[in-house]
Amino acid sequence: MSHRRIPKRKAILAGAGAVGIAAAAVLLPNANASQSGDEQNAPRKMSAASASDLLQQLGKQLGDSYGGAYYDASKQQLVVNVVGDDSEGSDDVERAGAVARSVQNSVATLKSATQSLTREAAVPGTAWAIDPRTNQILVTADRTVTGDRWNRVESAVQDLGDGVARIKKSKGEFKTFLEGGDAIFGGGSRCSLGFNVTTQDGQPGFLTAGHCAVAAEQWSEEQNGQPIGTVQEAVFPGEGDFALVTYDDPATEAPSAVDTGNGQIVEIGQAADAAVGQEVFRMGSTTGLNGGQVTGLNATVNYPEGTVSGLIQTDVCAEPGDSGGALFTQDGDAVGLTSGGSGDCTSGGETFFQPVTTALDAVGAQIGAGNGAGGGQDDGAGGADAGAGDGAGGADDGAGAGQDDGAGDGAGNGQDDGAGAGEDNGAGVGADDGQNDGQHNG
Repeated sequence: MSHRRIPKRKAILAGAGAVGIAAAAVLLPNANASQSGDEQNAPRKMSAASASDLLQQLGKQLGDSYGGAYYDASKQQLVVNVVGDDSEGSDDVERAGAVARSVQNSVATLKSATQSLTREAAVPGTAWAIDPRTNQILVTADRTVTGDRWNRVESAVQDLGDGVARIKKSKGEFKTFLEGGDAIFGGGSRCSLGFNVTTQDGQPGFLTAGHCAVAAEQWSEEQNGQPIGTVQEAVFPGEGDFALVTYDDPATEAPSAVDTGNGQIVEIGQAADAAVGQEVFRMGSTTGLNGGQVTGLNATVNYPEGTVSGLIQTDVCAEPGDSGGALFTQDGDAVGLTSGGSGDCTSGGETFFQPVTTALDAVGAQIGAGNGAGGGQDDGAGGADAGAGDGAGGADDGAGAGQDDGAGDGAGNGQDDGAGAGEDNGAGVGADDGQNDGQHNG
């Protein structure tokens, strides 16, 4: 997703997004398992989006017995956690075509535990989110958490009781990725344009990381170049890591697309909530196109600059220079903006993203054809309250929008460092292709 000028003929290739991804050798797996119709309550195959929709209903229906949910991408099934021996609840889940699994902890219990961690263990270098696959909270501590700080975190986890949370050590250091990248420049910093949007006033603009926008008010396409955009709103740290930048020229063409390289573009049609287990792609100028899975929702990350909540956790790798870059699906849904993490694309790690739907709601903008501000946050599909460890993501009740707890299981390839917020560069995707017909590809 690069903030750069592209020829109009290239924008026409938007429909070839899948080809672009294939060219980058990052392909979503095709699930070929067939569904047996012999058993009335046999789990049915469904997409991550369909699973999120179903979970919106089931989460509410289960009430206190709801223990989160996730999407099993390999089987294309929704797995719903049911607390204890609630046979009636399990029957309801199975009749709906999902898989019922008995677990110890309810979403309410896990949410309360995350609040305790916020009070007792919010030290820089830590992060946590609910992992519905293990029905626990995964607490991650980076390499800087040692001595008394480690003891504090460990004690807070133990105080939650058996089977509620676990700790994992990260080899990297949590910080934001405001470095590297070939995208947008401001105040000596380098970041990436995330997604082009339209403001409430009908003006063209784009979303990027909040930690980028707090570093500079104006941004250009080249280092020390003429400004093309001005920051209108930025959030970081706190309840998110996002910013709205409007183009200084109201006539700027800002197509809703992500440049995936090799002359291919993925058209972005709408914003969508993430679902745990969902396959996603990230585009960044430092590391290019990379794919992976959503592993947690409503994650809390304690950066050196402050605590950020409500993030998406993934195993998609990123490195310095990828900040602000686009997280999206093969079908063209805008999902997230690169925030930070730990590790790199060689050793792996954890990567966190700002949900696009939350950012759009906050700044009053829309994406694509205008159906973008997103699916709410308390029950939506892919949500977070009950995060889904592998897929459908929970949300207070649903798989989707919610954000109160997502699954936090680990991310595979993260970034070299994790959460430190403002540094010197962000993540741009795509470089200038030398064309000058005034389009800015997100």
